[in-house]
Amino acid sequence: MADHPVSRIALFIDGLNLYATSRALGFEVDHKRLLKQFESHGRLLRAFYYTRTTESPEPSTIRPLIDWLDYNGFTVVTKPTREFTDACGRRKVKCSMDVHLAVDVMELAGHVDRIVLFSGDGNFLRLVMAVQRLGVHVTVVATAATQPAMIAHELRRQADAFIDLLELKPKIGRVIVRRSVVAPNADRTGPVRGNDTEPIV
Repeated sequence: MADHPVSRIALFIDGLNLYATSRALGFEVDHKRLLKQFESHGRLLRAFYYTRTTESPEPSTIRPLIDWLDYNGFTVVTKPTREFTDACGRRKVKCSMDVHLAVDVMELAGHVDRIVLFSGDGNFLRLVMAVQRLGVHVTVVATAATQPAMIAHELRRQADAFIDLLELKPKIGRVIVRRSVVAPNADRTGPVRGNDTEPIV
């Protein structure tokens, strides 16, 4: 019997969407574990991560994550936020990565067998349909476990497969090191408890 060809996979991660979804489900994503999870399902060609940055001179809290992702197998696509004042005088921030993500998906669609989209945004419906017409299998990762659900109904119906992020929680949750707090006068000769390293599940 001939071996089945290994699927060529590409991940497209809407960073802000993934962050908001995982927070709503009560955990943080370990991006290294996320890569390993999908590397076990085929040949992972690319893992794109889309996020916004600020032009403020103050140190950005997202910069360490961007640097880590850049050095650990992700292709990071960033876009600076744009602040503006609306007609009512309210200050707002605008930064949409949808077009960047869509262009990258279409450029890579002819080189992969499967695309995994980490977003529940219904704006990607037409993109998913276009990619499917090219013969690419599309998996959407979001969640229906929150109220309201963080996945557009039409996007979930259109996808070839849907993975609820809640199901991935034990596999890609960040490993937390719990450290015990010892009172200043406590006996330090006894066993120390609470130092175990364990994943959030």
